[in-house]
Amino acid sequence: MSNQNNSIHEFEFKLICEYFSQVERQGPGSPEVTKLAASFIDNLNPKSKIADIGCGTGGQTMVLAQSLPGDITAIDLFPEFIELFNKNAIRNKLDHRVKGITGSMDNLPFEEEELDLIWSEGAIYNIGFEKGLNDWRKYLKKGGYIAVSEASWFTPERPDEIDRFWVNAYSQIDTIPNKVSQMQGAGYVPVATFIIPENCWTEHFFIPQIEAQKSFLAKYSGNKVAENLIHYLKIEAELYDKYKDYYGYVFYIGKRI
Repeated sequence: MSNQNNSIHEFEFKLICEYFSQVERQGPGSPEVTKLAASFIDNLNPKSKIADIGCGTGGQTMVLAQSLPGDITAIDLFPEFIELFNKNAIRNKLDHRVKGITGSMDNLPFEEEELDLIWSEGAIYNIGFEKGLNDWRKYLKKGGYIAVSEASWFTPERPDEIDRFWVNAYSQIDTIPNKVSQMQGAGYVPVATFIIPENCWTEHFFIPQIEAQKSFLAKYSGNKVAENLIHYLKIEAELYDKYKDYYGYVFYIGKRI
């Protein structure tokens, strides 16, 4: 299998974690987009309970906490991310209501109908969009919200090169109408759907990685796995620049029936 066709999951988790610990965001997004998505959520109060699933180091979580009332429990599989997350919460003076814990998104530590809002930016793909919507629904109160961002096709057809890349990286990538239909099928009323802007990929995701890649390669000079990881990430950026008219991240916001 060529490097271009590798999935990010085929690289060592330890190296992926170390690399992405160097940047504020582990996926495309921006404070403005987080705030926009949060503006569609209502009926929250200081006693509301929110979960941010696949939180990474918490770049989006801190913005969410500044935008909405309630206590946030953030979950990520990697202890290194959670350690940085909780330091970020302290630095932002949010640790009294924002806490990161290590855990798996397919075994969440919540009671049924405990949560008012489930949030997940660029992470639900780890469990699968449709599976995540279905599995997580039981944790939401009736009338509670779910808000996730997900890689999606903008067009029903696209060039073979980008189609192969994404189908290999995430076989459940689909068009926006099909994703909305999946949300409805999982028991939610679709509240809002919007494409995140191009600068969420460039300014907030790819550009901050340039210096991170240099330092990472310097540290792991001669390490083929590390070099292949950076090669993959550079290809990802090149493909986005070439084919951004055909795909991107989309925010899907739903209300539990």
